[in-house]
Amino acid sequence: MEFSSFLTSLGTSFTIFIILMLLFTWLSAKRGNAVVYYPNRILKGLEPWEGGLKTRNPLAWIREALSSTEQDIINMSGIDTAVYFVFLGTVLGILVLSGVVLLLVLLPTASTDDEVKKNAKSTTSKGTFNDLDKLSMANIEERSPRLWAFLIAVYWVSLVTYVLSWKAYKHVSALRANALMSPEVKPEQFAVLVRDLPDVTPGQTSKEQVDSYFKSIYPDTFYRSLVLTNNRKVDKIWAELEGYRKKLARTEAIYEESRRKGNSEGKRPTNKTGFLGLCGKQVDSIEYYNEKIKKMTQKLEAEQKVTLREKQLGAALVFFTDRVTAALAAQSLHAQMVDKWTVTDAPEPRQLIWTNLTIKFFVRIVRQYMVYVLVFLTIVFYMIPIGFISAITTLENLRKLLPFLKPIVDQVQIKTVLEAYLPQLALIIFLALLPMFLLFLSKIEGIPSGSHVIRAASGKYFYFSVLNVFIGVTIGGTLFDTLKSVEEEPNSLVPLLAKSLPGNATFFITFVALKFFVGYGLELSRLFPLIIYHLRRKYLCKSEAEIREAWFPGDISYATRVPSDMLIITIVLCYSVIAPVIIPFGVLYFALGWLVLRNQALKVYVPSYESYGRMWPHMHTRIMGALLLYQVTMLGYFGVIQFYYTPILIPLPILSLLFYYVCRRKFYNAFCHTALEVASQELKETPNMELIFRSYIPPSLIPEKQEDEQFEGALSRVSRTGSFV
Repeated sequence: MEFSSFLTSLGTSFTIFIILMLLFTWLSAKRGNAVVYYPNRILKGLEPWEGGLKTRNPLAWIREALSSTEQDIINMSGIDTAVYFVFLGTVLGILVLSGVVLLLVLLPTASTDDEVKKNAKSTTSKGTFNDLDKLSMANIEERSPRLWAFLIAVYWVSLVTYVLSWKAYKHVSALRANALMSPEVKPEQFAVLVRDLPDVTPGQTSKEQVDSYFKSIYPDTFYRSLVLTNNRKVDKIWAELEGYRKKLARTEAIYEESRRKGNSEGKRPTNKTGFLGLCGKQVDSIEYYNEKIKKMTQKLEAEQKVTLREKQLGAALVFFTDRVTAALAAQSLHAQMVDKWTVTDAPEPRQLIWTNLTIKFFVRIVRQYMVYVLVFLTIVFYMIPIGFISAITTLENLRKLLPFLKPIVDQVQIKTVLEAYLPQLALIIFLALLPMFLLFLSKIEGIPSGSHVIRAASGKYFYFSVLNVFIGVTIGGTLFDTLKSVEEEPNSLVPLLAKSLPGNATFFITFVALKFFVGYGLELSRLFPLIIYHLRRKYLCKSEAEIREAWFPGDISYATRVPSDMLIITIVLCYSVIAPVIIPFGVLYFALGWLVLRNQALKVYVPSYESYGRMWPHMHTRIMGALLLYQVTMLGYFGVIQFYYTPILIPLPILSLLFYYVCRRKFYNAFCHTALEVASQELKETPNMELIFRSYIPPSLIPEKQEDEQFEGALSRVSRTGSFV
């Protein structure tokens, strides 16, 4: 592909983004689409359009995003989202400050040499992208004094990363502390999760065991315990009951609609009681579902009593009247043996993964190592198809493998698009299949909370992306093109791989451009959610609950978004000195991401949990991992091109490890636990402990009738016999 074709492909990407942005401006101004483009504001009772619809212009969303403060983000989407923007801003700062020096110094240094002209075979691009090769280290002669500029640049990028990531860590630590010091009552600050309960002694119940244990340690502040139960059967009944309630609401909505459109009596819906409603007796749907709900409610109440009495398990939630005591308990060693009385911070009620809470200590460890092995095997075996895809999805290889496509792919317009985007699109689609599998693996480790599962899956996805996309594509593409040379001279493999780096930069430049122009264009326009919403509303939704479910946006999806961002920063850092022209594309990716996602955080996404910035240490670790990979890559590359002063780079990886160690020792513990000085801040009101306690009761065990004396009596009886209530 010629340089002009490369520019044409970038222009096409930019055009697509402009079209999608204009579509967003037009579609978001229509009142019928407000629930798709402004759900977060609507759910908070705010007007979708700030200043009114008539005063808006096509760029109003940009002005609103730029003028928003960090506190605005916290108010609308929480601390976790604000921390994500700290990450975006930090990475953007690293690339901008690095780029100012690298672009001004390294591009003239590279472009004024003539190594590419002297030896056209020194690059894997084989005569293509010659103009870009002249702007990279591929154009610098081996052992040239010009390499000093590139070596010093490696130190500059590292220094900028250290300074900005340190400042970000301090800022996020302050954000977390301020949130936890809030005078508002948060249920999770008054509770701890207790796992690995010892076997109950004869004549004692689990509740009596937990109560007596914690009363003896915390006699003045212990409030109550909630011993977990096996809820599998009661959950099934509750889910069935909820299903009938949804069907009743839908049926009543259909009936009301028939009354509005027809006569005042309307037409009462009917259904068949047999298999899938296709056979059996025809009945009045409203009466039928009401009767089913009545029977299922009675069945649920009976099963709740059995569950509370007889199905207690080996874990509990313990509540204290004081959040300092809860913080102290969560970070204290309670038992002599590591597999007894394991006490940790309690997650938010909405985050709890109930089925994981009762998994025993050593079972959790075994599961964890089994998952690590599975992830390792996944990375290894995924590398094979990804390397294969990166090799065959070039136009030249497709012509060889699929000769019948020649008449199509040889057309100028199609050829330009395919050359620019085919390998990148294939890679993006292939990667899209992975996140759900990694979330599943993280969940079966035994992790107790949803936010922790997302952090774990995000880490797995990052390692997968770096090893398979960054390293796999580089090695796969190079080996495919140089296989014969390697067979003839096996010792040439390392130099070939090193010298392929400048040529591979063009692939990653296009990959980054595709991600930010097309990816963020689709993110902003929300075309797919819009189409799905209108189709569901027209053909499937009848009740208000169904309509709300159709437009509800969900959260920002950190499990996939953060690793994708980390992959981009890894790519850009690793090529920043080798091919500095990639830096503007990295800046555009994070700048556009900051702008578009700022709009989405303020108006669209609704957080599904709040972990008060617990994702940040994960982000910082991966930034340091990307920096370390960059430093090792540059050390190897300088060594291969035989620059005498390469050993000057050896201290950098050591310095990065030392910097990471200092950051972890200084900041990390405050993210694992709540500092006592933070927890000791006064509340604006006395906490209602009963409400805090009840917020943790699983939905399937909440009484259907709070005033039901029989059920309340059962609760008190069960309490005396050791239930969780």
